[in-house]
Amino acid sequence: MTEHPQRHEHRGCVPVRRGPSPFLDGDPERERLRPAADRRTFLKVAGAGGAGLLFSAAPGAETAVAAPRTWNRAYVLVVDGCRPDEIDSGLMPNLKALRSSGTTYPAARSLPVMETIPNHVMMMTGVRPDRNGVPANSIFDRALGEERTLDRPGDLKASTLLWWARKHGMTAGTVLSKEYLYGIFGRQATYRWEPRPIVPISGHAPDSFTMDATLSIVERFDPHLVFVNLGDVDRVGHTDLTGGLSLEVLRRTALVTTDLQVGRFVQMLKTTGRWEKSIVVVLADHSMDWSLPHRVISLTRPLAADPFLAGKVEIAQNGGANLLYWTGPASQRQAGVDRMVAIARAQRGVLGVYDRAKVQRQLRLGPEAGDVVVYCQAGWRFSDPNVLSNPIPGNHGHPPTAPIPFFVSGGHPIVRPGSSPLPATTVDVTPTVAKFLGLPFPTGRQAWEGQARI
Repeated sequence: MTEHPQRHEHRGCVPVRRGPSPFLDGDPERERLRPAADRRTFLKVAGAGGAGLLFSAAPGAETAVAAPRTWNRAYVLVVDGCRPDEIDSGLMPNLKALRSSGTTYPAARSLPVMETIPNHVMMMTGVRPDRNGVPANSIFDRALGEERTLDRPGDLKASTLLWWARKHGMTAGTVLSKEYLYGIFGRQATYRWEPRPIVPISGHAPDSFTMDATLSIVERFDPHLVFVNLGDVDRVGHTDLTGGLSLEVLRRTALVTTDLQVGRFVQMLKTTGRWEKSIVVVLADHSMDWSLPHRVISLTRPLAADPFLAGKVEIAQNGGANLLYWTGPASQRQAGVDRMVAIARAQRGVLGVYDRAKVQRQLRLGPEAGDVVVYCQAGWRFSDPNVLSNPIPGNHGHPPTAPIPFFVSGGHPIVRPGSSPLPATTVDVTPTVAKFLGLPFPTGRQAWEGQARI
């Protein structure tokens, strides 16, 4: 096994531009003070087949001191949208073997709202949305007066494990296939892949390119922690508009091809001598539910038809969940919330309706999630502002999409084969990885809420 030099040489990496910063990238308390002139370092890497891969990096990262190879390494692979049963489908032998060699958690769950952005944020902050500020993919921004995606670095209100590792002298990398994930995590990691090529409509890079970048970031920079999102399995449900047989074929194809990419990753760890020093945490951010074209719930019209609510309600649609916002006088808020709850409950296909403030201790979503949270039943979807706004059959965000695969594998001696009945969730990723890497746990108001699953 070749020893790494004390300083990264980054052969094949070309720094394009950089600017010094007095701040540690990713600190939410200090990012707002960052000078406007501060710039990223860009590194161009030759990937598989000679294709060029573009990474951005923290200032000075291209000359960072490499840690000894005896230090542990942790890799978090998120198979976006994967259902637990799909690993046993016969289409994902690499993931099944990886699961069999580690500790699996059959009772694992995604947390509200069961969407991509909030659960990736929970994975890397170790805290729930009422503390990290990211409750859903889409919210109604009261300050802007419009619905928008939570894809800005300033939306993140809690420190991440990526930042925490850097603060304690380690390096971290992100390889995130989706544009909005790259956006929300911003400069948190030492090394960040700039996802490309991006598939039109889906807004993600195919898994083959994502894995090329993952292999490159590990082999070139050797971060202590690498956080990866593989988006193909999720995106086939969001871009196929026909459903039925074609959706099944596309889904099965995505399961096979994504599994092959995971196989490439495991093989690289073994052939480069990293396997014995590593853990690989594999999970999904949510699973998936499919609806028929006629099983659509649109709340805009019934809410607007109520004289008291007309013109005083905004909706942020999240597929299997709707977030409702009272925009009328504050003195009438509770009356408005009560009316929204009653009307939403009366709609066919609705699973549950919650006054967020009254169940805050259970949902843990925070004020960004609005005033009322509505879930649909399995086999249904929300579509607002009209029934044609959300034509896709595959959706998530509601409780039927909470079950996820979650297992800790790898070649390190700490990994033990077996199954645990513990209810692992996405907030458990941060303390699991931190414990393995030997990072200190924050205390007091900054304490993580998840549990280490090793």
